[in-house]
Amino acid sequence: MRQRQLAMLLSSLPAHPCGRLELEQYSTPGDIAASWLSQIATFGDMTSDSTIVDLGAGNGVLGIGAALMGIKQVLLIELDEDACNSAFQSIEQAGVTENVELLMKNIDENLDLSGVDLIISNPPWGTQVAKSDRPFFDTILRSNAICHLMHSAKATHIEPYFESKGWTVNRYWETEFPLPAVYAHHSSRRGRTKVAFWRLKPPE
Repeated sequence: MRQRQLAMLLSSLPAHPCGRLELEQYSTPGDIAASWLSQIATFGDMTSDSTIVDLGAGNGVLGIGAALMGIKQVLLIELDEDACNSAFQSIEQAGVTENVELLMKNIDENLDLSGVDLIISNPPWGTQVAKSDRPFFDTILRSNAICHLMHSAKATHIEPYFESKGWTVNRYWETEFPLPAVYAHHSSRRGRTKVAFWRLKPPE
């Protein structure tokens, strides 16, 4: 599927409900999701036989995008019930019910992702609750799977956090991310922030 077509399909999915500020919930735009997935594919990390986990999936745009690109086994993991309902609608609308499984579960030390081939994640950045990204990081470390991560471009803790565990870290892309005024503390209708993308590879 061409990137432009994928972006249009992902943009048409039900939006993230963005109901819980403490989870830092925002919808990933379809064009950013499509571009990111296309770049992940260029690394050779995503093949049709891969088992992929979208960790903190929200409305499922990333995992569903992977399924639309031909990935046969995708698992969406999301804590928030409203976001899960949105993801379920998105799975049905995209016609990928055979490829995508949805699991409502907290991201904590009890989550075992050993055996998966690739993790894609846009975790909370810790702007509302300090270190709220750490359970995601620790789950990634335990999985020993390659991960592609979206985070604030201002983040400086990702490289040392993973490199101290022997992982290889590659920051490979930055782009502007739109922030619609969905929460009470937002002062304008729409803002923007810069996000960056990392490839995290476990030690061999």
